[in-house]
Amino acid sequence: MLEKVFESSLWSSRFMVILAVIFGLIGAIVLFLVASIDIFSTAKYVIVTYLNHAHPEHFHEEVVGGLIGAVDLYLIGVVMLLFSFGLYELFISDIDIAKEDEERENKILAIHSLDQLKDKISKVIVMVLVVNFFQRVGHTEYHGALEMLYLALSITAVSVGLFFLNKVGKH
Repeated sequence: MLEKVFESSLWSSRFMVILAVIFGLIGAIVLFLVASIDIFSTAKYVIVTYLNHAHPEHFHEEVVGGLIGAVDLYLIGVVMLLFSFGLYELFISDIDIAKEDEERENKILAIHSLDQLKDKISKVIVMVLVVNFFQRVGHTEYHGALEMLYLALSITAVSVGLFFLNKVGKH
């Protein structure tokens, strides 16, 4: 009897994961809102700049940097969503409506193991890093041929990494 009570308590403790699910969803919502506000602010800046017939020195870098930063936040929000959905499905229960979508070939959120969850999250994190890399490259000043060569090599390395990342998990 003691074993049964202990195992029942142990099994019920999995519901603690619901905290990570809830706060992961809240984090995703916050990131989506902040990214949307950033895009709105960038659009407002572009409109005001053009209405004033002004063209600041680093206008294009500021606009592209603002948009890439927003994309970065959206991608991190997607990581939070994947994390929340994955934890819920692995520890609490299958999401019935997701199963219906899965039957219609929508398997974006289909997570059946912890390894699948880690794989999906790691791919999105790599994309976040790539976007962040290109955001930083946009704000870098180059003063010689050697620095341009380093830029070309780093972009090549990122491209090769993305190529192999895309091959992971495919037969």
